[in-house]
Amino acid sequence: MLKLNIKNETSRLRAVVLGTAESNGPTPKVEDCYDPKSIEHVLAGTYPKEADMVKEMEVVATVFKKYEVEVYRPKVIKDCNQIFSRDIAFVIEDKMIRANILPNREEEVHAIDYIWNQVAEENRIILPEACHVEGGDVMPWNDYIFIGTYSGADYPDYITARTNTNAVTAIKELFPNKMVKAFELRKSNTNPKENALHLDCCFQPIGTNKAILHKNGFLVESEYEWLLNFFGKDNVFEITKDEMYHMNSNVFSISEEVIISEQNFTRLNTWLRQQGFTVEEVPYAEIAKQEGLLRCSTLPLIRD
Repeated sequence: MLKLNIKNETSRLRAVVLGTAESNGPTPKVEDCYDPKSIEHVLAGTYPKEADMVKEMEVVATVFKKYEVEVYRPKVIKDCNQIFSRDIAFVIEDKMIRANILPNREEEVHAIDYIWNQVAEENRIILPEACHVEGGDVMPWNDYIFIGTYSGADYPDYITARTNTNAVTAIKELFPNKMVKAFELRKSNTNPKENALHLDCCFQPIGTNKAILHKNGFLVESEYEWLLNFFGKDNVFEITKDEMYHMNSNVFSISEEVIISEQNFTRLNTWLRQQGFTVEEVPYAEIAKQEGLLRCSTLPLIRD
């Protein structure tokens, strides 16, 4: 049996699911892409190659090994993109919640059935069909659960809108002892620089009291201001539109002191080191072309 435990984003990691780029399938057609950044690279002929992505993910696996983190991988499905394990499920406290994701990604969910089946039955949660949610939008932060959402009437028109208000309500009911705080995200099917696919594309807490934040990812300025005040201006690293596009907020914490980051994030990595963090730099620029990075490709199961 797996004894799940996730209370926040940064406590010392003990077990994680790392996605896989093996048998990723051919370059998708434009109409089969789920996000504007992938479309951009398909059209430009720069869509990432499987071999390059496999290499990038193996570097991350090596970092986990160095810190003695137990690494699970999804069962490989032929010709299926299984990099972004954060999308398919998420853990809060001792519960694993299965995400209701885009219908054509159902297979991905079953690739981690062998992990799901090791969780006590009462802790396996499948939300009602009307609740759409992906793990990239859900952040447990001690007494809080932060959730990215989109409540516009045009929600169905956005393939980039992944978490609806029904899911926010359902999570509130599941965790009555937590303060659930929802944030409206900016969505665009066509412009990756104007699209916050998930909350972790424009915000992520790090350490014990710091955060990375991008103002334009939030539709409601007062919600962005709330986060700024919650962490305190001096503790927040504000990223630019370009840095958001390159996924600077999508790093991943192994502990309150150690962060895995992309090697090209020069400005961010310099700041992190100035703040006293150990930064494990990895090459992840190919995977980033699909509008996801380190947090997106990891699903933490156990933290201290």
